[in-house]
Amino acid sequence: MNGMGLRIAVVNSATFGTYTDVLERLAKFGEVKRVSVPKELKGRELASALGGFQVLVVSTNPRYDREFFENNGDVVLLARNGIGLDNIDLQAASDNGVVVTRVPGEVEREAVAELAVALMLDAFRMISQSFTAVRENRWRERSRFIGYELKGKTVGVVGLGNIGKRVAEILSKGFGAKIIGYDPYVDKEGLKGVDVVLTDLETLLKEADIVTLHAPYTDETKHIINSRTIGLMKHGAVLVNTARGGLVDTEALVQALKTGRIRYAALDVVEGDYVDATHPLLQFGNVVVTPHIGAYTYESFVGIDESVAEAVEAVVKGLRPAAVANPEVFQKGVRKLVHNP
Repeated sequence: MNGMGLRIAVVNSATFGTYTDVLERLAKFGEVKRVSVPKELKGRELASALGGFQVLVVSTNPRYDREFFENNGDVVLLARNGIGLDNIDLQAASDNGVVVTRVPGEVEREAVAELAVALMLDAFRMISQSFTAVRENRWRERSRFIGYELKGKTVGVVGLGNIGKRVAEILSKGFGAKIIGYDPYVDKEGLKGVDVVLTDLETLLKEADIVTLHAPYTDETKHIINSRTIGLMKHGAVLVNTARGGLVDTEALVQALKTGRIRYAALDVVEGDYVDATHPLLQFGNVVVTPHIGAYTYESFVGIDESVAEAVEAVVKGLRPAAVANPEVFQKGVRKLVHNP
C-alpha cells in the first residue's frame, strides 16, 4: 500500500485487470485487492464483508441493496465494470452519498451486438447442432441441417438503446433483414439513419421471425417474454437474448420449446445467471446457451478497464466522473473520501 492509504476492492470479477495494467494504475492510490463473496450475500453481511474499502469495483453480483449502503460507511464509489445496474439500488446509493458509475454504453456495444447476430446465425443455420453431429460421426445426416437466410426476414428488436440500435444497423445494412422495433423510451433522434420501423410489442411479436432482446432488466421488463407474449409469437419463431436473463420466464420458454411455438432459443443470459448440465433448457437440441460472454472481447475489456480507472481517478481528485449512474447524489451530497492512515 502506498502512502495515500486508499483501499480498493475488485469484487467477484476475474476479468477486471486481467488483460490490461489497470491494477497497477490503481495501485498508485493505495491497496488493490481482489475479493470474492457469495453471490447471494447482501445487506448487513455484505456491508461487513466489504468494510474498510472506499472504492468497490463491482460486477453483476452480489446485490448492493439499501441495507448494504446504510451499514457500510466506508464506500464512496461503486464503479460497475459493465453496463448493467440491476444489482445496485441507485436510490439507496444516492441517499447515502455513494457515487455509482457504469461503463459507457459504447464500450460494450460492438461486442454484444456481434454476439447477438452470431446467435441468430447459429439458430438459422443450425451451426451448433450440425457440429455436434460431426463430432458424433453423423456427417451423412447433413441433409437434416437445411437452414434459413437472414436476408428478407423480419427481426423484432425489443429495446433500441445503445446495443439494440447497433444490432438493427448490422442486420438491415449487412444482411438485408427487415427490422421492426419496440421501445417506449426510444430516442427517435438517435435512430436517424437506422432502417427500423417502430411498433408496439404485440405487433412485433406477431410479425417477427426472430425476436432479439436488448432491454434493461426492471420491474417493467421482468418476464416480458412469458406464456402470454410467447403465445403471440409466430409458430416456429427464434428467440435471442443477450440482455438479462430475467426478461424471459424460463418455465414458459421451456413449454414453448416443447410445443414448437419457439423453434430455437439462443441465449447468452439466463435467469439466475447460471445453468448446469441438468437445467431444463439444456435438454433441448434446439437451444444454445453461452455463459454471459456478450462483452467478452479484448477490445471491450480494454475499454471497460480504462473506464473504471478513469472513474476512480476522478473521485480521488475530487472531480465528477464520466458515466455517473446516479447524478442526483451530487445534489444530495457525496461522502467525503477518507484515506486510511
